[in-house]
Amino acid sequence: MVSATGHGGSQRRWYHPAPMTVPAAEQLRILLSGSEQVIRTEELTERIERAVATGVGLRVKLGIDPSAPDIHIGHAVPLRKLRRFQQFGHTAVLIIGDFTGLVGDPTGRSETRKVLTAEQIKANAQTYVDQVRRILLPDPLEIMFNSSWLDPLGATGILGLAGKMTVARMLERDDFSKRYQGGQPISVVEFMYPLLQGYDSVAIRSDVELGGTDQIFNLLVGRDLQRDAGMEPQIAFTLPLLEGLDGVQKMSKTYGNYVGVADPAPEMFGKLMRVPDHLIGKYMRLATDIDPNDIDATERAVTAGGPAVAKAKRRLASAVTEIYHGADAARDAESRFDSVHVSHEIPGDIEEATIPAAALRDGDVVWLPALLSGLGLASSNSEARRLVTQGGVRVDGEPVQGEEMPANQVKGRVLQVGRRKFVRLV
Repeated sequence: MVSATGHGGSQRRWYHPAPMTVPAAEQLRILLSGSEQVIRTEELTERIERAVATGVGLRVKLGIDPSAPDIHIGHAVPLRKLRRFQQFGHTAVLIIGDFTGLVGDPTGRSETRKVLTAEQIKANAQTYVDQVRRILLPDPLEIMFNSSWLDPLGATGILGLAGKMTVARMLERDDFSKRYQGGQPISVVEFMYPLLQGYDSVAIRSDVELGGTDQIFNLLVGRDLQRDAGMEPQIAFTLPLLEGLDGVQKMSKTYGNYVGVADPAPEMFGKLMRVPDHLIGKYMRLATDIDPNDIDATERAVTAGGPAVAKAKRRLASAVTEIYHGADAARDAESRFDSVHVSHEIPGDIEEATIPAAALRDGDVVWLPALLSGLGLASSNSEARRLVTQGGVRVDGEPVQGEEMPANQVKGRVLQVGRRKFVRLV
């Protein structure tokens, strides 16, 4: 094993793949479950059969640009698939795009993406590494920063890379084509992004690259650049985008329909119990380790309706929560959910919080909007007002009336916001 220091002082480690122990056909059955498009399936079959025969696993690449500080279970879909490859002995190669993050992935964008600073990229990268370790196995794993090979290219190397792609080919991308036809600007830097991502595949000699369905163009560029470099081209392995809890938009913090991988266990479990019925099977395939055959049976049961739907949703919520918090925390989260939503009880293990001074008026009156925003139970005073108006705020289980309450009616009592947030005020 050889170790080296990557960008920002983080350590990247190189592991030799474990010998193949699971037959190729069984690997393919599980790996292909939940996939959207594989180019080419026959090539993947040949390489896995070769890996089983030789005992040398594939190099499976996933690149992530640290464009935001946190990830949710939608982001985790390709990470979960990468873990599946690891479980069969293949090497996961996770590339942190500290260089490409400065460019910004134009995929799915209707306008030029705001460029992040190097400091923002570095800070986000650290939280990404911390959070992905909740998902990936520690071995076999390589974590690498693409600045380590893209920086040394210099102007000459970048120009040489740009010469391998035509403008016409770039405009085949749906998002670029729409922006061009609509008269919206496309920067030359954005044109470079697919080439830089593709060069990552050359640099690390990937056998397979994972990505969402919106990444297929970039993955195919990687195949082209590898072929041009005399390498066996990688398999492009795409996965569906996961809809959020609203069942319509893709999961995103912007839409408020997400389940964060760092969400506390009770909050995670409660959110997952809100997954629309028609998405239970998809969530199981993309966000859990449940066997595909079991998921097929669950989908048939959910389609039939009845008690099977609630049972399936509980299994989903437990399975996802267990992945990120462990079996004990998942059981406790389910018990808490039942006490609040089935028995309508107030949980006993509530955190205590001091009433912020900004929420007190004349020392003996609490202004609820400032209380909620000050405790982080609402993002702003205006959101807090909306919650109060809609009846989403309770004290000791009783809905509050109006925006002010005497302090003596609040101190020592349980403040509840929505269905899952509880604080005992002291």
